[in-house]
Amino acid sequence: MDIRLDDLDRHLLNLLQANAREPVAHLARRLKIARTTVVARIARLEREGIVSGYGVRFGTRVEQAAVRAFCGLSVNAKSGAAVIKALDALPEVEEVWAVSGQFDYMALLRCDTPEQLDVLLDRLGQIDGINQTHTSIVLSRKIDRRSTVAPVH
Repeated sequence: MDIRLDDLDRHLLNLLQANAREPVAHLARRLKIARTTVVARIARLEREGIVSGYGVRFGTRVEQAAVRAFCGLSVNAKSGAAVIKALDALPEVEEVWAVSGQFDYMALLRCDTPEQLDVLLDRLGQIDGINQTHTSIVLSRKIDRRSTVAPVH
């Protein structure tokens, strides 16, 4: 798929990354274009899959109160779909990636307490198809490009 973004698209995307709730009228003033042009551009970016949705990022109070961990999962070859379905049913599992290397999947976990993480890890170990897990607790975040506006290329 060929993605073609002009300078106006990139500028609009940067503004939306900084504040996706910014009113269209404000975006139009900042971009020095008509409001209808902003609406049309956003609709095209959504339609073409360049913008797939809008979300909420947790603030530092929530982030610092959470116990987060990365968990590598080794899975039986024929159990991948069932494992993903089981992981999807656990609200503490924030994200799962298929990866190459020692593990088949990497999961990002979020719990309120270390005890809750302990219970979750026991539950993960009981999912049919998961052979092995390896967990690393997140101590601190050193780089977060999502919290600052990075230029879209």
